Amino acid sequence: MHEYSIVSALIEQCEQHARANQATKITRVAIKLGVMSGVEPTLLQTAFETFKLDGICREAELSMTLQPLVIKCADCQQESVLDERSIVCPACNSYHTRVLEGEDMLLMQLEMEQAEDI
Repeated sequence: MHEYSIVSALIEQCEQHARANQATKITRVAIKLGVMSGVEPTLLQTAFETFKLDGICREAELSMTLQPLVIKCADCQQESVLDERSIVCPACNSYHTRVLEGEDMLLMQLEMEQAEDI
């Protein structure tokens, strides 16, 4: 299950941002997940809940926004937004399309807390 390695890299990225901002806790991790990213959202959530237990993300909530697939047809020039994993143009049924969005997983936002001075 490659979601474990993806979550491991995500948590490492979060920890780097936390160190750079002198944060002691991450409370929310917001990502955008494309439908063609090859990542299964429920498995990613499970992996995050498992891996976050040992570090700065232990109390963090994972918030996912699913990015639909956006394609552009080379034949009819139609740009289409699709919720399914298909690269066929819905306007003309052509396979000559290019993916514009929906293949990535991106870290969009982190909510962090800093230790209060005593």
